[in-house]
Amino acid sequence: MPNPHVPSTLLARHGEALDLFGARVHAVRADQWDAPTPCTEWTVRDLVNHLTAEQLWVPPLVLERRTVEQVGDAYEGDVLGDDPVGAWDLAAARSRDAFLEKGALDRTAHLSSGPTPVPAYCSQMIADLVVHAWDLSRAIGADERLPRDLVEFAVREVSPYADSLAGSGLFAPPVEPPPGADEQTRLLAMVGREA
Repeated sequence: MPNPHVPSTLLARHGEALDLFGARVHAVRADQWDAPTPCTEWTVRDLVNHLTAEQLWVPPLVLERRTVEQVGDAYEGDVLGDDPVGAWDLAAARSRDAFLEKGALDRTAHLSSGPTPVPAYCSQMIADLVVHAWDLSRAIGADERLPRDLVEFAVREVSPYADSLAGSGLFAPPVEPPPGADEQTRLLAMVGREA
C-alpha cells in the first residue's frame, strides 16, 4: 500500500529546495554575477541561468506532457534577460505550481533520459537545487550550511547513481570525503565538490 505522506513530503522538499536556492539568488550582489563558482565552467549568472532554465522545463514536461524533442531549444541560451532575479522567481513559481497540480505526480515525464515517473523527476530537481544552492552560496560568500532534511533527501536521491554522474559531463568525479564527514560533506563529495 502506498504511503499517503510521500507526495506531500516530496512536494514539501521541492518547495524548500526552491526557496533555498531562491534565497541565494536574491542575495547575489550586482557586482557578483560574473564571479566564478565551484562549477568551473560557470559564473554566478551561468549557474542561475542553468537552474532557471531547469525550472522552465517543468510546466511543458509535467503539465503539457510534451517531450524534450517537442520543446526543442526553447530554453537554450540566456533565459535571464535584464532581470535575473525576476526571471528566477517567475520560473520557480511556475515549476512549483506544475508539481503541485492535482494529479501531476501520477504522470510520466518524457525526459532526455527516457520516460520518467514525475515523482522521480521531482526528486532529481530537488537534489540539483540543493547541490547548486551550495555552489551559489560558496560563490557569493553566503552561508554554506544546507538544511538537514534537504541534505538527507539529496543523499538518498544521488547515492544510487553518484558513480555515473561524472560520465554525464555535468559533474566532476566523486571525491573521497574525510573520515567522519557529516552528511552535507558526503553529499558534496558524491558530486565532486570539496567542502
